[in-house]
Amino acid sequence: MGITFNLQRYSTHDGPGIRTVLFLKGCSLSCRWCQNPEGCRPEVDLSFDARLCLQGCELCTRVSPALQRGDQSAELLISRSLLDPALIQASCGVCPSAALRCYGQLQTVEDVMTQLRRDVPFYQRSGGGVTLSGGEPFMQPDFSAAILRAARLEGIHTAVESCLHVPWDYLLPSLPNLDLLLADLKHVDGARFKKWTSGSAKRVMDNFRRLKAYELPVIVRVALIPGFNTDEQSIADMLDFVAEETSAHEIHFLPYHTFGMHKYRQLGLEYQASPEPLRDSAIIECAVREAEARGLTAVLRGEA
Repeated sequence: MGITFNLQRYSTHDGPGIRTVLFLKGCSLSCRWCQNPEGCRPEVDLSFDARLCLQGCELCTRVSPALQRGDQSAELLISRSLLDPALIQASCGVCPSAALRCYGQLQTVEDVMTQLRRDVPFYQRSGGGVTLSGGEPFMQPDFSAAILRAARLEGIHTAVESCLHVPWDYLLPSLPNLDLLLADLKHVDGARFKKWTSGSAKRVMDNFRRLKAYELPVIVRVALIPGFNTDEQSIADMLDFVAEETSAHEIHFLPYHTFGMHKYRQLGLEYQASPEPLRDSAIIECAVREAEARGLTAVLRGEA
């Protein structure tokens, strides 16, 4: 079994063809700009959207001691240290307006396959398949490997979106049944990587190098984040690494956006990246030009 938090059908940006994207909980990084904060923690999370909350409704506070109404406000006060999966499920179950939302559910491999089989006709017509995303799918190595194996046995194309910030042993079980890896490269400077993500650039780069020994198609994805990796030197250093030390021939650039900013408030978190999206076309043009100069196929994607 594993814990997931979303299933997105009819996606066309997460691998070839029409795809079903399954989002798995848990990540080993804390990127300031993460647009899926609901997937970072391995545990079930509770999200609260005050815009949907019905004033005067007390249903959730009756079932959960972690939820209370403020004296002078309609805002719901959440004591997150008191929450557990059962309380979260109970609170969301009684909310009549869906202001409370549970992120995280336990699923078996067969649960997942039952959902994937519904979309097989779309995969067959378009050359699509299933993509595991997150969070970080390889943080649940056995569950991810089991899904990929089951999908491959039924002729479904498999892909994984990964930050590669995991022990190498977490990747190994999935590699025999993986058709495509979409791997993030955030920076190659260790100090800057650590400051913005709380992780190790060396771990990511070492995994990229080890993947060269496998006959696995790899597409590198670079989110262009203002103040982090959009200067010319950072772009050049990342592209040199991709061209010289990885097996990838294609690179996707994803300009920074802020579509997920509202999720932080709903999860009781603080957003720490820029409140403005990347609008400087010169940066994007520079990245594409420099990638092509190194013999890489550069593709511009619409989101990061």
